[in-house]
Amino acid sequence: MIRIFLKERVSWILFFLFLQLLVLAMGYLDTSVPFTSTVYIAFISVLSFVLFIVARYGKETKYYKHIHSVEPSFDLTTIPEANSPFETITHEKISEQIQVYKNQLDKLQTDLEQEKDDILNWIHEVKTPLTTLQLMIERTEDPALRSQLMYEWLRIHLLLDQQLHQKRIPFIQNDLYIEKVDVQKLLFQEIKSLKQWCMQKRIGFDVSLETIDVLTDAKWLGFISRQLLTNAVKYSEDSDIRIRCTSQNGITTLSIEDFGQGIAPRDVSRIFDKGFTGTANHQNHAATGMGLYLAKQVAESLLITIKVESTVGKGTRFSLIFAKENEMIRIARM
Repeated sequence: MIRIFLKERVSWILFFLFLQLLVLAMGYLDTSVPFTSTVYIAFISVLSFVLFIVARYGKETKYYKHIHSVEPSFDLTTIPEANSPFETITHEKISEQIQVYKNQLDKLQTDLEQEKDDILNWIHEVKTPLTTLQLMIERTEDPALRSQLMYEWLRIHLLLDQQLHQKRIPFIQNDLYIEKVDVQKLLFQEIKSLKQWCMQKRIGFDVSLETIDVLTDAKWLGFISRQLLTNAVKYSEDSDIRIRCTSQNGITTLSIEDFGQGIAPRDVSRIFDKGFTGTANHQNHAATGMGLYLAKQVAESLLITIKVESTVGKGTRFSLIFAKENEMIRIARM
């Protein structure tokens, strides 16, 4: 701050030094004025000026030191009180600018809420004709055509479900209900919803659950499981998907393992990035790169750790490691 202060006052300092040199020059050239007296006057002036600069430094930089140390926020109370006309101008302009930003932020938040509500309403309205369409497809007599139609219907249903939960994730803390969840029942419901797709790809399930109950939010755990199961089915064919649930030292682990194409080593660290669809399947234009990203976001809110192990050509295993019950109870009380 000293360097900044001197830089700000450098023109004043240079002008003062110029005046002193001018006085010394006049004393040197004018023989009627003793040069020693002129030097003495210049010395006293410089000493007084230095003391003045030191005194003004503390007074003039106090306000700006405070501003420099304040963390960025919209809280006007963090701005110190002004003690000079220039500080008053600065204070007023900062306050006005913060108020403008606050008003803009409030408007953006209102618009975002409105957009979210509109999209959620649209999704719920679309679900009605989708349900009707499902009933019509089920009455189709041609098994091959029915299977193909159900597959396309399921894709639309999963994309709508993904979009619905994506809009809810920013407000997930207001939507959590922590309870004992029957993992077996939840998984069987998700597997049943993928039945037509699995039949088309000749995929079965090998389910072995040592632990049945886990303390979490059923709806959001269902969403995570849906993304992982959908991912496993999408990249598998003519094989089983193995599901295991175990518990050790109070920590429950749910694993979903497929024996499909696997993930390239260079992609493993990026599969949870938003919009990442992999480098080995750029021809798959149906991939959105959102499923695993959203699953990761939800898992973090539920204190679930997702680990992935994969070998190209052999398959992939996703493991959901649940937090201990006392940590989930703490979330439930928030």
